[in-house]
Amino acid sequence: MQADAKSSTTSVLDTAADLANGRTSSRDLIEAALAQIADPTGEGVRTFVKVYGDSARAAADARDRLRKAGYIASPLAGLPVSLKDLFDVSGEHTLADSKALDDNPPAAGDAPVVSRLRAAGAVLIGRTNMTEFAFSGVGINPHYGTPGNPYDRRLIPGGSSSGAAVSVSDGGAVVGIGTDTGGSVRIPAALCGIVGFKPTQKRIPRNGVTPLSTTLDSIGGSSRNSTAVEGQNDIGAGCPGGRGCRQRRRRAWSCASLRNRASCRGAASRSPTRRTGEHDRFQRRDRRSEQITRSDQEADSVSDRAGRGISA
Repeated sequence: MQADAKSSTTSVLDTAADLANGRTSSRDLIEAALAQIADPTGEGVRTFVKVYGDSARAAADARDRLRKAGYIASPLAGLPVSLKDLFDVSGEHTLADSKALDDNPPAAGDAPVVSRLRAAGAVLIGRTNMTEFAFSGVGINPHYGTPGNPYDRRLIPGGSSSGAAVSVSDGGAVVGIGTDTGGSVRIPAALCGIVGFKPTQKRIPRNGVTPLSTTLDSIGGSSRNSTAVEGQNDIGAGCPGGRGCRQRRRRAWSCASLRNRASCRGAASRSPTRRTGEHDRFQRRDRRSEQITRSDQEADSVSDRAGRGISA
């Protein structure tokens, strides 16, 4: 059966603009997303393996109050975001959409990318379906079903981040967070007519994520517009302010001249000495990156506690 394919060019920007201008609220956006997920004629039951109904509503209400007070944590603040079912969420079982992990203990804490999304004000709407253990680019799952492609429900959505892409294309989320080893974000995004992006492997910490390949996995996102994917990528990397820190780890010394210095916490302020050997220069850069990572982890711990107090 043919599905109605929504516009993939302006919807995210329009939604963000409506939220910023007060024409809608985070609570309204969350209610619309939850209604789409619960629609018995849609793919919600196959797209999501868990839906955060009550907590999403509470987080949306908190974000609306903060917005009225003039505080907006990031471009994704108040918008619904879905999580692929291989990210640790505190107190929940991380199954990677397999029955083999049913007896695993609950996660002791959020994965760093999850805690950063919370601190940035994103409203987590639910956990999405995926290929079991992320081991396929097709998107089929024998345990939880396979969500249909938004353009033709008889067709596959692509994988392994199948539910992430369909959640966005069907309107259940503005951004879908997934992982990409050999195309697991990009393939379903392409098949579902949206934007998918795989960053470099160390851009976003992979702690608390069920791995497929420890040498090739990256955490990426999909959305209807590259602007939302860009915002998600910055937040995941610990730079909710955006552009100032996009290449922070590769060129740490540049942060001294940026306007948004607070987001570049821990970055070295000195430029690299020119005309030195390549080996020495790379060693200095690696040391800077390690210092930045440690500073990020400490700051993320503080941000996570603050974010939980706001959106729990």
